[in-house]
Amino acid sequence: MRPLAPALLAAFAALALALPAQAQNAGQIAQARNGASCPRCNLFQADFAGLELKGKNFSGARLRQADMSLAIMNRSNFSGADLRDVEAYGALFSSASFAGANLTNASFVGTYLQGANFRGANLTGANFAGAEMDRAVGLTQAQLNAACGDSSTRLPSGLRIPAC
Repeated sequence: MRPLAPALLAAFAALALALPAQAQNAGQIAQARNGASCPRCNLFQADFAGLELKGKNFSGARLRQADMSLAIMNRSNFSGADLRDVEAYGALFSSASFAGANLTNASFVGTYLQGANFRGANLTGANFAGAEMDRAVGLTQAQLNAACGDSSTRLPSGLRIPAC
């Protein structure tokens, strides 16, 4: 029976690796959906679609795979947040801060980002097709080279974005 023990250990190890490392926090998500600021919260896969959450603090929060489509989050703080794989189609983020945030593979298609701060943000694979961001601050050509957009993406003067 000894040969079975390593096989069982290997099976349990594979199962443990397949499970998410950190599940969402339903209580924190409920509080945030009801309008509370939630810095450093675990809001993994939260549904904020269509909500109005202006001026909230989500700095350092884990918002990976969250749905923010058609949300109104003007003047909200996402500094240092994990926004990988976020869906933010048609959302409003006027004067929001994404400084130092990870926006890898996020979708900001048709999103309003005027006055938003992107200083030091990771935009690798982010889709800004149709986004209005010509008054955004902190954007560099190097950041935009890692992202994509289309002919209707509005950028600050002198910057360009590769086509998706």
